[in-house]
Amino acid sequence: MMTKHILMVVTTADKMNDDKDTGLWLSEFGEAYLEFMNKGYEVTVASPLGGQAPIDDRSLNGVSQEMLGTANYLKDTVRLDQVQEISKYDAIFLPGGHGTMFDLPDNMLLQFMIRSLYESGKIVAAVCHGPAGLVGVTLSDGSALVAGKTVAAFTDEEERETTLDPYMPFLLESRLRELGANVVTAPNWSNNVQIDGNLITGQNPQSTESVAKEVIRHLG
Repeated sequence: MMTKHILMVVTTADKMNDDKDTGLWLSEFGEAYLEFMNKGYEVTVASPLGGQAPIDDRSLNGVSQEMLGTANYLKDTVRLDQVQEISKYDAIFLPGGHGTMFDLPDNMLLQFMIRSLYESGKIVAAVCHGPAGLVGVTLSDGSALVAGKTVAAFTDEEERETTLDPYMPFLLESRLRELGANVVTAPNWSNNVQIDGNLITGQNPQSTESVAKEVIRHLG
């Protein structure tokens, strides 16, 4: 059987402003990475700038040694413009962390990759703030990828609970709704995964494993 190839795209934004650090939320990367590796998938970890991906310190509280160990796979990410043969990937997975709000929405190369994979029937998956990478994606007919799609993402209510909402360039749930998405919300910090065709999205860190498992299920 052919090995499945997964492209995981993580943030390289390490600042919200001069005073506030940010980055990737480790469990949203690590839990999914481990699920994919346990299935024998070939995983490429890429980012806008390549190299070391910044990890949000707050995501390190109380995590297991195994989860801390996955940080090793973030030390030398592939720069997005050096990802070869996008067509070979069976799925793209966007973990969250507040950093994604700053460097994924306007990344034209990422938008092109997501569109080409999505329109080829490949899986596009994102969790928590990861769907920030979807907001700029338009399909070949000019419509927004998320328009008319049922999705989950970090909610405005969750953002307010973090007290980081004033530092965000936009509120993710609100932006997705503006683009015509049907955003399904669950109570704060509860597992919520939404599947719409080959688009699989999750609300928060608690949803990561479920999203990864759905990707695996769809890949058969």
